[in-house]
Amino acid sequence: MKITMSGKQIELTPALKARIEERFERLDRYFHKETEATVTLSVQREKQVVEATVQSGGLLVRVEEATDDMYVSIDTAVDVLERQLRKHKTRIEKKLKKDTFDAAALASIPFPENIEEETEFKIARTKRFTVKPMSVEEAILQMELLGHQFFVFTNAETGDSNVVYKRKQNTYGLIELE
Repeated sequence: MKITMSGKQIELTPALKARIEERFERLDRYFHKETEATVTLSVQREKQVVEATVQSGGLLVRVEEATDDMYVSIDTAVDVLERQLRKHKTRIEKKLKKDTFDAAALASIPFPENIEEETEFKIARTKRFTVKPMSVEEAILQMELLGHQFFVFTNAETGDSNVVYKRKQNTYGLIELE
């Protein structure tokens, strides 16, 4: 696995780099060497935050963990990534080709906690609505008025379908579909 490490408002010490490499090495049994992982360490409001994204073929797995100790955040992030892989094992096996993901390795690894695998997603409610052209600011306002975490709209400037969503610390994200 190729790991790219960066730090925001924190210096990446050799000890932190070694810890990241050591812990993320556990994920090598799931992925091939061409897999890319991006790990960003930061300090936000006195919390030590680890953001990790692993990309292998068509699979994209992301985790963000924040604790009072950076080393604990790194360990927890890897544990959560492994749990996500285990929880969605069947879907991952069906979706990905054998050359990008080692599904047999996933099935053979014992996990310390008993995780119930999700076999199907349950849709509790379906909504239909008309998508109107609007600016990003209007879409955020509409999302806030509805009290939702995300909002789908047609961008008036580009004519493309976009999604705005609420992020942590009262910021917003914009997804532009291609």
